[in-house]
Amino acid sequence: MSATPDAPDALSVSEVNRRARQTLERDLGELWVEGELSGVSRPSSGHLYFTLKDDQAQLRCALFRTRARFVAAPMRDGDRVRVRGRLSIFEPRGDYQLIAEAVQAAGVGELLAAFEALKARLAAEGVFANARPLPCPPRHLLVLTSPTGAAIRDVLAVLAARWPLAQITLIPVPVQGREAAPAMIAALGLLNRQAALDPARDAILITRGGGSLEDLWAFNDEHLARAIFHSRLPVMSAVGHEVDVTLADFAADARAPTPSAAAEQLVPDRRELARRLDALSTRLARATEGRLEREGQRLDHLRARLRHPGEVLSGRREALTRLQGRLARALAGRLEAERRHQQQLATRLAAHAPARRLTEARERLARAQARLHAAMPRQLASHRQQLGAVARELQAVSPLAVLGRGYAILEDERGLVVRRAADTAPGQSLTARLGEGILDLRVVRTDACDTTPQERTRSG
Repeated sequence: MSATPDAPDALSVSEVNRRARQTLERDLGELWVEGELSGVSRPSSGHLYFTLKDDQAQLRCALFRTRARFVAAPMRDGDRVRVRGRLSIFEPRGDYQLIAEAVQAAGVGELLAAFEALKARLAAEGVFANARPLPCPPRHLLVLTSPTGAAIRDVLAVLAARWPLAQITLIPVPVQGREAAPAMIAALGLLNRQAALDPARDAILITRGGGSLEDLWAFNDEHLARAIFHSRLPVMSAVGHEVDVTLADFAADARAPTPSAAAEQLVPDRRELARRLDALSTRLARATEGRLEREGQRLDHLRARLRHPGEVLSGRREALTRLQGRLARALAGRLEAERRHQQQLATRLAAHAPARRLTEARERLARAQARLHAAMPRQLASHRQQLGAVARELQAVSPLAVLGRGYAILEDERGLVVRRAADTAPGQSLTARLGEGILDLRVVRTDACDTTPQERTRSG
């Protein structure tokens, strides 16, 4: 087919991409772009590939090895960053991308912020409190996952290698996108209504392979977490890789880092069980042989000790005769000893007869009475003398004796003793206590002289 003479010249695809790249690089130049990281990839080449996104659009980015080593930001899915670079087109594929030169952290991404807020709220409500033990191995394992994903292939491969007897039912559900969470909630509700399923023997496995934060976001659905929490059957969650954590993991009774690890936790290893069984069989055989050998030796020993009953009876008769003789001798000796003991007691009783002891006591009483009658007059005379001496001493220091010699004790109206003339006043009433009787006096005049009686005598 030939071109018409008036048709314009057509450009090749490479020429179009080249002109587009030159236009982008010339017109826009270097710029800063802020967005949320997603799909961060680190191949062995050392380059870093990721996507910047917001609510309405995405932008592919490439950070080459020579620049990537200078980036301090952690570069995790969900982080919000600011990227400096220039827009360009990768001509061989026509990919529109931002060639990054520098990356700065701009805060936690919106998805991660929403995840943390929802996680805190559900934890406060107790949605993450499930920790029921899962049966190992389960009688019936119900796997909720995509029928075409790598997760179900990994689970089936591990189960076939470790425990081929496991009964597995695949419940096909979408594991990504808007319809994933409602589909898994509906499947959980259907399984929990099955009367044939026993919570003590059956279990549910919710799993999928790894992916970006957006790919796993269905497992962070609040209603799915609540459905897992209220599940009658115990649930194990194995979503993504070991570093991926979702709300479904927290709400489940158990979590595995990967689908393969979940299968390993759910069923025992038949090869390990076979090795244990062989070891136990060997131990049992050895124990049985040892027990039989010990019992055989015991039987030989008992057979050697076994004797004819007549011989045993004869020996027992001789032993009985010897015991009877010993008993008779022991009884005779015991009786003789008791007779001697009785005689000793009788002798002691005679020596301590009550009548004799009463006679001796009467004699001691008569002697004591005689000593008492002789000592009483002496004691009375001695006590009279002591009493007289004490009375004389008391009379010598008694105030009444002083008063009897002509002295008097003056007291005022309050009953206080008057020792100085200065303590009284003319007209004051006083009481004089004499050796015999009391006088009521009135002060006519006071002499304030403080001269002691001795001084007055010398001055007179």
